[in-house]
Amino acid sequence: MVRVGIVDTDTSHAVEFTKRLNHIGIDEEQWVDGAKVVAAWTGPSAIISEDLHRQYNRILREELGIQFVDNLDELRNLVDAVMVLSQEGRVHLERAKPFLEAGMPVFIDKPFACSMHDALLMADIAQKHNAPLFSSSSLRYALEVQRVHEQASSWGKVVAADAFSPAPTHPRNPGLFHYGIHGVETLFALMGKGCRRVRCVHNDDGEVVVGEWEDGRIGTMRGIRKGAHAYGFTVVCEKQVWATTIDTRYIYRELLKRVVKMFQTRKPPLDISETLQIVAFIEGARQSAEQGGVPVDLPVF
Repeated sequence: MVRVGIVDTDTSHAVEFTKRLNHIGIDEEQWVDGAKVVAAWTGPSAIISEDLHRQYNRILREELGIQFVDNLDELRNLVDAVMVLSQEGRVHLERAKPFLEAGMPVFIDKPFACSMHDALLMADIAQKHNAPLFSSSSLRYALEVQRVHEQASSWGKVVAADAFSPAPTHPRNPGLFHYGIHGVETLFALMGKGCRRVRCVHNDDGEVVVGEWEDGRIGTMRGIRKGAHAYGFTVVCEKQVWATTIDTRYIYRELLKRVVKMFQTRKPPLDISETLQIVAFIEGARQSAEQGGVPVDLPVF
């Protein structure tokens, strides 16, 4: 059984992930085996209110039996792997660094980072210390996204995709880093890596980002800030077009299956180069929006 530590608890994910891993307070169909959350450390949050943060901590302590520690060194000595769950992407480098330098498996919740500088540095530290590193939105492993891959032999290759998700913003996670990353992750899960150029049309009600892939394919992501709260996509394959909304009931379970497998095998389920491309996509979209929608070329990883 892998002993897991949580770093930062200012998100409902801290509670929901613990329920699924520790098999407490949730239906058996949601359970994920092979790992157990045993301890947590949290700093203050720049995203949520103190009252809500205290509520999450109370549930973790009193209802789920999680031990809280005073510092990251203490946490590192108690666990085999960590999940960095801070809502604010700007603190992820600082939070993850001591565990990566110790060679421990690290899962970093979305957003991986809010800058290419931090993203590249974390990837470099992980490589230097042979530390398994993985970051993803749970939407990547939605059952509907998995279905597209499962049908590849009959549907054919994905030639285009249009994804959408809510995209409320927060100054601590600029642009699509805060919540629109769910739609970006869905798009990359369908299209794969290789986006080389983006352009963005943006206003207070939402935005649309058009990505051009190196093989000529085009994918779009719509970030919604006005209207219904929903996730979904249309995928165009060689032999099939499929439009669907995403059922979010099982996305945490499906993500945690991959996280636990990485903790057990030390093999990340996703190449870090794709995660770096997602960071570049969001940075490029923000730059394009600020310049009135001009195309922005993305770095190659």
